[in-house]
Amino acid sequence: MRALMDLMGEPQTTFPVVHITGTNGKSSTARMIDDLFRAMGLRTGRFTSPHLQNVRERICLDGKPIREERFVELYEEVAPYLQLVDDGIGIPEGQQVVPVSFFEALTAMAYAAFADAPVDVAIIEVGMGGAWDATNVADGTVAVVTPIAIDHASYLGDNIAAIAAEKAGIIKAGSTAILAAQEQEAAEVLLARCAEVGAVAAREGVEFGVVGRHVAVGGQQLSIQGLHARYDDLMLPAFGVHQAANAACAVAAVEAFFGEDRSLPEDAVREAFADMATPGRLEIVRTSPTTLIDSAHNPAGMRASLEAVQEAFDFSRLVGVVAFSTDKDIEGMIELLEPVLDEIVVSTNNSPRSRDIDRVARIAVEYFGPDRVTVEPVLPDAIETAVTLAEDQEHFSGAGVLITGSVYTAGDARLLFGLDKPKPWERDD
Repeated sequence: MRALMDLMGEPQTTFPVVHITGTNGKSSTARMIDDLFRAMGLRTGRFTSPHLQNVRERICLDGKPIREERFVELYEEVAPYLQLVDDGIGIPEGQQVVPVSFFEALTAMAYAAFADAPVDVAIIEVGMGGAWDATNVADGTVAVVTPIAIDHASYLGDNIAAIAAEKAGIIKAGSTAILAAQEQEAAEVLLARCAEVGAVAAREGVEFGVVGRHVAVGGQQLSIQGLHARYDDLMLPAFGVHQAANAACAVAAVEAFFGEDRSLPEDAVREAFADMATPGRLEIVRTSPTTLIDSAHNPAGMRASLEAVQEAFDFSRLVGVVAFSTDKDIEGMIELLEPVLDEIVVSTNNSPRSRDIDRVARIAVEYFGPDRVTVEPVLPDAIETAVTLAEDQEHFSGAGVLITGSVYTAGDARLLFGLDKPKPWERDD
């Protein structure tokens, strides 16, 4: 990546960066930061992954995915540089030449797009980890670390401290680190990194945080203590204490970006919060029965989502549709789902990593018993089956369906429900 950026003229240095890592909540926090900056009148670029439905979602300008035509142009612009790096140009002598990956190419395209726009600030989410992530060729003036849990263990390590050490790599000298509430092992590693590089640490629950929240229709109402001011009466159209914490991190990150002792305009903050959207994160896609799509894909994320469901909804009967990537902690997620779901429908999504449905079904039967498990290999059929199971006559008025288990599952389900299809007048052609 460094060789590639050098050949391209270091586009990642032409704009300030808010860099985001963590295990869960990265994309939601990135969207919230983006919304806040735009409410302040700044032009933004946002790079997130993975996408729900369309790869262009990963590269956004002013809150919207880049146009199809521009996506192609960007690839054509960077393709010659990708080939040079693949040929070993710019790679130090003696270092192994590894072909540029899909994610690395997208990262290069994003940095080129943001430099060309140009943007006032780029919000960059790591792909995985931190120190060795492709995005880390950029130096963030603000580094945000959302809650760290065990995920991608084969790459990042099988314990919290090891994973935190990798993610701490985005905290750079002279930056401000916005640290979500962490387990002690992670917090110690992150604070040590701040001390090592001379970064300012701001901790959720100490320097900033949620000081008031209650469930409201369509979301929750918050009071947030930022780094420099308190912001009250914020209506966030998202569910769960985890989303409230993400919102607090977003406020603190934007405050830190603008500098010491500068609070944000309260009207702009309220406006930004009211318009915030978190697609695929406990997103209501239909009523009767109430149907939610959620992209939880590890036990920590699933626990947060299920707590939010139980807090915000009063289901008399809830049926789950699950499709997992088979390299994830499926047993850990199903164990959490069992006390909350009345029945579970096991299915697959369009990812090649979601094909071992027999294994998932066996795990589901272990926890739910055979009478509460249905197997439907095709997701549309699984959703239809779950709706039928939920609409048991006795529970019709309080029925719900939860579709979850993977970002890919959430994206496939959103497509099936016709969400985010462009209007004829919005199409690029």
